Amino acid sequence: MSALDLAREMGHEELLFATDAAAGLRVVVAIHDTTFGQAVGGTRMRLYPTMDEAAVDALRLSRAMTYKAVMADMDRGGAKAVILGDPNRDKTRDLLAAYADLLNRLAGRFNTGPDMGIDSRDVAVLARMTRHVSHAPGGSTVEAADLTAIGVLEAMRAAARRWQRGLAGVHVAMQGLGQVGQRLARLLAGEGARLSVTDVDPGRVQRVVAETGAKPTEVDAIYDVEADIFSPNAAGGVLDDRIVARLRCRAVVGAANEQLLEPQHGDRLHERGILYGPDYVVNAGGLLSLLYEIGELDEEGVKRRVRGIGERVTGLWERAQAEGLPPHRVADRMVAERLAEAKSRRRKGHA
Repeated sequence: MSALDLAREMGHEELLFATDAAAGLRVVVAIHDTTFGQAVGGTRMRLYPTMDEAAVDALRLSRAMTYKAVMADMDRGGAKAVILGDPNRDKTRDLLAAYADLLNRLAGRFNTGPDMGIDSRDVAVLARMTRHVSHAPGGSTVEAADLTAIGVLEAMRAAARRWQRGLAGVHVAMQGLGQVGQRLARLLAGEGARLSVTDVDPGRVQRVVAETGAKPTEVDAIYDVEADIFSPNAAGGVLDDRIVARLRCRAVVGAANEQLLEPQHGDRLHERGILYGPDYVVNAGGLLSLLYEIGELDEEGVKRRVRGIGERVTGLWERAQAEGLPPHRVADRMVAERLAEAKSRRRKGHA
C-alpha cells in the first residue's frame, strides 16, 4: 500500500513532503487528527530506503500520537515528522535551519520536539529559529526522556502488581538503550529488578552494564531470554509472527512506538497469554512533558501525571480482561469512541 493510500485509510488530515537540496533536507510531516487541538509529535531522523517508506513511518507514528493524546486526556492532536538521513553524519546546522523554516511555514499547525536521532540539544537549536518546538526549560532537572522512562516503569509496576509482587526481582529483557532505555534501566536497577540488555551500539551496552549490573545479551538473542517482561525500547514494528512466537515472557511493556507490526500481532500475544501494554498508553510520558514545557504543570505536577500511567494501564487491562479482548483492541476502540463523540459535538456546534 502506498503512503497516500495509507493516509486515506488512517484518516490523516495532511501529508507533506518537503526538500531543501542545498541544506540536505528531506522530510515528511504527517498530521493525523486535530479534533482535540493542535497537532503535536516528535521529529525523528534516521535512514530510510525510500521517501515512501519514511512517509509510512510518519503516518503510523502520527496516528499513534493522536491515540496517545486521547488516552492521556490531553487536548492535542497527533502528528510526526521524519527526516531522512544519518543523524551522526547528515545532521548539520543548515539542515536544522531549513527544517525550522518549514515549521514556520506550517504556522503552528504542528508543534514538535525530540525523538530518535533528534535530541534536546537539536531542539534547543531549533528553538532559536522557530516558536513551534517544545523542550525542557533551562535549568530543568527533567526531560521528555525522563518522563517517558518513568511512565514505562509505572506500567511495569502495574504488571508486577497483577502477579502480586513488586519490581524487586522482576526480570526485564530490554531491547534498546537509547535516551529512554538507559534511563529506564537505571530506574529498574534502583527498584531491584534483574536486567538483560541489548543494543546495536556496544558502547551503550557497556555503560548500562557497568552502571546497573545488567547481563549483556546479543541483539537477536534478546527475544529468547526467559524473563517476566520483554521491553522494546528501540525502533517500531518489532513484534511480528516470528518474534511473538519466540518470546518467553509474561508481559510486553516498553517505550518504543508502534511495537506491533500489524494489529493481529497483538492478537497473537493475547492468544499466547502474554500481557501487552499498548505502547501509546505506556509511553505517554514524553507527550505529557509538553504540559511542563509550556508551563501548564511544574516538575512535580507533571511527574504525578506521568505516574498515573500505571493506574491508566491497570484500568485498561481490567477492562480487556472483563471483555475477553486483547488490550490493544480495547484501547483502539476507546480512542475511536472518544474521537467520534468529539467530532459529532463539533459538527453540531457548526450547524
